[in-house]
Amino acid sequence: MSSGSANGSFQSIMDATEALIQEKGCRQTTLQDIIQRTGLSKGAIYHYVTGKDELLGLLLKSRVEQINARFTEVVNSPQTSGLDNPLQLIAEGMLRSASHSNVTNKIFIYLLSQMDNAKVAQIVQEVYGFTLQTCTKWIEVGKQHGVIPAEVDETKTSEGLVTFLYGMRVQNTINQEFSRMTVEELVAFMTRALR
Repeated sequence: MSSGSANGSFQSIMDATEALIQEKGCRQTTLQDIIQRTGLSKGAIYHYVTGKDELLGLLLKSRVEQINARFTEVVNSPQTSGLDNPLQLIAEGMLRSASHSNVTNKIFIYLLSQMDNAKVAQIVQEVYGFTLQTCTKWIEVGKQHGVIPAEVDETKTSEGLVTFLYGMRVQNTINQEFSRMTVEELVAFMTRALR
C-alpha cells in the first residue's frame, strides 16, 4: 500500500468516525459501524488504531493540528502584524470546538466520562498534553515576533488558556447552548492573559 493510499484510508476512517458521531453519538458508534461506513476491513482499521477510544483521541488531536496549521499560515502571512489575526483564528476555533453540538466536544465529554478506564485516561492525558504543548508553541511564536512580552510564562499561561477552553466545553455541554462569549470578547480575554 502506498503512503498516499494509507493516508487516504486513515482520513476516510477519521471522516467516517466524525460523521457517525454526529449522527449517532460516541457511545452508539461502534468499530463495526466504522468498518461498514468505510468499507475497510477490521484489520485495516486496527492497522491504525487499537480501538474506538484511541481513534477518538486522534480525532481530537487532528483538530488541534488543523488549527495549528492555520495559525502557522496566518502568522507567516506578510499581512499579519500583531496578535489580532492569530488570536482571532484561535478564538474562533475555541468557540467552535466548545459548542455542545460540535463533534470534538462530544468526543471530549465522552472520553472524560470514561476516565475510570486506564487506557482512556492515558488517551485524555495525551490529548491534554498535545493541546498544552501546541498552545505553548503559539505563545513562543508570539514572543519571537515581539507581540507577546518576554516575561510571559508560556507554561502557566498555556495551562490557563487550556483550562478555560475545557471549562467552556463543560459549561456549554451542561447548558446545551453555544458559548455566550463572542469571538471579540474571547480575543480580549486572551490578549489580557498574554500581557
